[in-house]
Amino acid sequence: MTNETPTLQTSLVDLPRRDWLGAIESICENEGFYEPLGRRHFAAYVEKGDTLVVSFETIQGIHALSDYGQPLAWDMARNHNWSSLSIISHGDTWFRDNKVYGFFDRLIDEGVFDEFETILFYGAGPCGYAAAAFSVAAPGARVVAIQPQATLDPRVTEWDNRFTEMRIIDFTSRYGYAPDMLDAAEQAYVMYDPREQLDAVHAALFTRPNVRKLRMPFMGGALQTDLLEMEQWEALLCAAADDRLTVRRFAKMYRARRDYRPYLRNLMKHLEAEERIPMLLALCRNVTSRMNARKFANKLREYDEEPEQKAAEQG
Repeated sequence: MTNETPTLQTSLVDLPRRDWLGAIESICENEGFYEPLGRRHFAAYVEKGDTLVVSFETIQGIHALSDYGQPLAWDMARNHNWSSLSIISHGDTWFRDNKVYGFFDRLIDEGVFDEFETILFYGAGPCGYAAAAFSVAAPGARVVAIQPQATLDPRVTEWDNRFTEMRIIDFTSRYGYAPDMLDAAEQAYVMYDPREQLDAVHAALFTRPNVRKLRMPFMGGALQTDLLEMEQWEALLCAAADDRLTVRRFAKMYRARRDYRPYLRNLMKHLEAEERIPMLLALCRNVTSRMNARKFANKLREYDEEPEQKAAEQG
């Protein structure tokens, strides 16, 4: 990286962690503010327009998913002139930290959220939990939570064995049970694959009059990545912020899966496992007619050759 002051247009990809943090801080000092929140969290604010996205992200997720090596929500600042407040953690913490609670308390006391016309809280997985939980700080906000956990309190979710190391963390105090924290939201959207059982059970706990469930069957356990790769992530956030994210509108966005190979492969595996062979062959023919898809072509040949092999064995 050069000695020039980094901006939102500067790629921070592959920077060593110390340089990366310094670049993030420098951008924030020019565009808004940067504030450490204890050992594992910090806040990065970029001031633009009167729509604010409050995102919860991890350093690891940023490096894996962002083309710029910057918080994903900064794409909305860069491309749509939104203001962006990113709360960023080192690793998955579910943002259960007194420093984070105190930061949001201060934002409430100072009336920061009152300055924006539209506020959208966003996160995925543990960050989706946080987006729902901390949205209570801005009554009337909208929330997009992708595969969120409702809580990791073992008295409520002992059936979820994925995060047992977090069971010693307090999920019962302030900003604790995420579904209850949504009561003040204008509208929340919970996205999940209903075939991912643990995600589906957590989603069920979010059932509220102001919560809309958006299902993504056969997509798997990394929906944020899928939305980014299908180029639907920004459109999703824009629709949510504008109160246009109906089930019908999302269904139109989700049509992008028809050309998305991970989804098509998941669907092929499911149809074969369920022995729904006519539908499997119809899928393979459709995919191979539209794209160069070796696995689907091989599957067609496999089933075309099977009757000949059986006949030879019988002969």
